[in-house]
Amino acid sequence: MANEIIKVEHVSMKFNLGIDKGFSLKQFFVDTLSGKRRKKKKQNNDFWALSDVSFGVQRGEVVGLIGSNGAGKTTTLRMISTLLGITSGSISVFGHDVATEPEEIRKIISYLPEDAGAYKDLTGRAYLEFMASFFTTGAAKDAMVAKGIELADLGERIDSKVDTYSKGMMRRLLIARAIMPNPRLAIMDEVTSGLDVINAYEIREVIRSIASTGVTVVMSSHNMFEVDMLCDRVGLIDQGNLVLLGTPKELKERFGVDTLEEVFVKAVKG
Repeated sequence: MANEIIKVEHVSMKFNLGIDKGFSLKQFFVDTLSGKRRKKKKQNNDFWALSDVSFGVQRGEVVGLIGSNGAGKTTTLRMISTLLGITSGSISVFGHDVATEPEEIRKIISYLPEDAGAYKDLTGRAYLEFMASFFTTGAAKDAMVAKGIELADLGERIDSKVDTYSKGMMRRLLIARAIMPNPRLAIMDEVTSGLDVINAYEIREVIRSIASTGVTVVMSSHNMFEVDMLCDRVGLIDQGNLVLLGTPKELKERFGVDTLEEVFVKAVKG
């Protein structure tokens, strides 16, 4: 489609696990002490994290990726973010190829991994100021920090040390850090993972607000309710394969069920 700003075309990703299944640490020491050397058997330890995945994301969409642990969601997000190479296929972001133009892509996107952290000895304000200094200076930096403080919405706690923050407060700060430079694409991995009901609700409201400004959002989540509420389209990845893609309404109607959770179970288990 003409409005697609992300194009993932026949992408596969292979990891070599580097494990010799015939290796025994005990036998290694026995052989070493006795002067023996076993001939190492060559093993094929390739693991396909993704297999021939294709999809597009349109400008201004919120697209959610769902799937079991290890299905390939995070791998997909990292490849779009230029953090992982591709074994085969191609990915373009706003017309830039992730393999040949990663620097151009990094200028216009933000990526928030599930395990992201902040400098705990800094206050929230100081952390945002520090991160803003990588993008700009002077009045523009001040404006960026002000936007970050508004997005974080931590009140007086913005001047508390980060190591005193709850997990929900930390997530708000990190989302603010990711969005304050005005990215055209925000990529978020398990953004509400481990949060309580209230904090998860508040983070979803922040994402909804971000999307309303025209920022394209690609996210992963295990929370089917969250994906149903936030996402224009949903992709289900199972064992490295994109098995479903559509609006929440389309997917529920296709399987004749009321929830995305039921869609997930029926699609994966059959």
